[in-house]
Amino acid sequence: MKTLPLFAAIALLSACSMLGDGEAPGRVDKLTYHYDAQRTGWNPHETVLTPAAVAGDRFGLLWESPELDSFEGRPPRLQASPLYLDSVKIAAGQHRGRFSVAYVATTNGYAYAISTAAHKGVAPGTILWRKRLALKPCEGTLELIGVLSTPVIDRDQNRIYVSSCDLDRQWQMHALDVRTGEDVRGWPLTVDAATVNRPGVTRNGTNQFPSTLKHWQRGALNLSPDKSRLYMAFGKDGQSGWVVSIDTRNAKVASAFSTTPVSDQLQGGMWASGGPSIDKQGRVHIATGASYLMAVRLKAGIPGVYPDSPHSWGQSIIQLRDDPAKGFTLTGTYTPFNYCQVAANDIDLGSSGTIVVDLPASETATPRLMVLGGGKQGNFYMLDRDHMPGDLVKRHPCSTDPETDTSLVDPEPQPQFGTRGPINLFGPYSDDIGMMNSAKSRSTAAYFSDGKQHFIFATGSSKAGQDYSTPVPPGLIKVRIMTAPGKPAFPRIAAREMTQTFFNPGSPTVSSNGGKDAIVWVMDPNAPRLTKLDTADAPRPTLYAFDATTLKLLWKTAPGELYPSGKYNEPAVVNGLVLVGTDRVQAFGLLPKSAKPRPRPTATPTPAPAQPVGKVAQGKALFAGRCAACHESNVSEAPPKAAIASLPKPHLITAMTTGTMQPLAAGMSAEQIDAVAEYLKSQEEK
Repeated sequence: MKTLPLFAAIALLSACSMLGDGEAPGRVDKLTYHYDAQRTGWNPHETVLTPAAVAGDRFGLLWESPELDSFEGRPPRLQASPLYLDSVKIAAGQHRGRFSVAYVATTNGYAYAISTAAHKGVAPGTILWRKRLALKPCEGTLELIGVLSTPVIDRDQNRIYVSSCDLDRQWQMHALDVRTGEDVRGWPLTVDAATVNRPGVTRNGTNQFPSTLKHWQRGALNLSPDKSRLYMAFGKDGQSGWVVSIDTRNAKVASAFSTTPVSDQLQGGMWASGGPSIDKQGRVHIATGASYLMAVRLKAGIPGVYPDSPHSWGQSIIQLRDDPAKGFTLTGTYTPFNYCQVAANDIDLGSSGTIVVDLPASETATPRLMVLGGGKQGNFYMLDRDHMPGDLVKRHPCSTDPETDTSLVDPEPQPQFGTRGPINLFGPYSDDIGMMNSAKSRSTAAYFSDGKQHFIFATGSSKAGQDYSTPVPPGLIKVRIMTAPGKPAFPRIAAREMTQTFFNPGSPTVSSNGGKDAIVWVMDPNAPRLTKLDTADAPRPTLYAFDATTLKLLWKTAPGELYPSGKYNEPAVVNGLVLVGTDRVQAFGLLPKSAKPRPRPTATPTPAPAQPVGKVAQGKALFAGRCAACHESNVSEAPPKAAIASLPKPHLITAMTTGTMQPLAAGMSAEQIDAVAEYLKSQEEK
């Protein structure tokens, strides 16, 4: 009889300990993003959805909730991923009793509890309660940002913590009762300059949390092992990153750590959707990014990365201890060998989240690992989190030699270097091009073990040759963690999925029955990063299921089957259900035997959209994908489209080839640049 790997065994015990009154043994909750505080992305307790069942003709759409609330004509979107409680005693509204419940929150600033199973005449998809968290949801560059981050549930306290942004109140942390949707007494807590900059709260120098609304709180929320601390991460282009610790027992900001020691060093945003990962030792891990402002607007180059500044932790992975009495203490760092070059070009390491992996100590000298799979450059990094390789005072000097990288690397030479160095998952490799639609990955990897071997699954978007904006396979890659007793572990690519094209995929998750019947689930918005997704004609996403052993496509949603959604979203796969957040909740599973069989999927390639015919039409499409987010936004500092359209055509071409807009035009041919200029001039004539 095979035994479960260490993590799966611990997770099983944790799941059993969370069972409440009336819950059936073996049922699973999803309390946080990527299933657990470690962000493994793995549910090892799925017995219904096997690869054979999902590939068969009985797997399909079961039910949908009503469309969720709009705000002043703006449709709802889910960037926060669905959470799930298998058994909750709902005590609000007209539907009371014990339900299986999905919890979701939208960019329009609402939180919901939605029934996922028929119960006493209440149909699945019924809204059990709703709570309006933001009366005036904040406006982002491309969409409203009433709620961006995935909430987290404290099952013992019957609380769901949700972060919201309101134009009048800025960022607030709510503690809602999962049974009623009402704020727990003493909440919400405002998280702003007044609460963060109090004496004794902030760490790492004299940096001050801004008094105006400059940060986005996109990173998923997380809880300490004892649930006494709640963590939220902040980051946005051209700002320092912040991780904030909230005392959940007293509803107050307990500690905060900034990525830079002073306010005028603008880098290190913590904006990945995965937020911080937390190991069972209570250590907090998070990746930091670069700065669009310094790289593109100010063209600061490597000096704008501040490589000589002590206590400046942009483009790094940091490890923190959060002592109840002393607050945050920096306990470990890692910075890639080439951080100066890539950060100077806004190729964020911090676009992807970290995950924590524990292996049996008998298998390797480095059983406690931390992994980041992707980032804008598309690289894979693995670290011994008990012995973080970086300094606690200063990042290493700038380097261009991959053999100087201090992560755990494959001893074999890598093709992009010709020497040892980090693995590149999604190519082509570049230290110069990798921002905006040219970025390779913004997702958090997932872990799985079959009891004998250990694997990481990463999603991203490879690009077509030197055209750094057109996506091509592979977008899903399987990496094996290579182990040997007494020796450090290292990563090696095991397989690439080469039939499906992802544009800007969300994080992969894995469901399995222990070490068998594993499936990788991926949701892709079918749109590049800069596409507006809250319009009536927004692209429809696709949900994919792949066999984790072979990466063979098992199933995917039909075109148009899912409603428009947000970015960076992942499904919740629990107890035979796949819960997907779009502009509503949609549930997939095994259909009754009496249902009409559906056609089986084929592994035909998913092509990139064809370019429109005609120079002006081509320029319009390119402008929409690369430029509209700034030049058609009410919140961006960039000049409006009408203003740049009035400029002479040669000026526009110069701006995109050698001027301010060169980074955003990276990978475009001279003909494509000319088409954008032609489109802009056509707008002036109108």
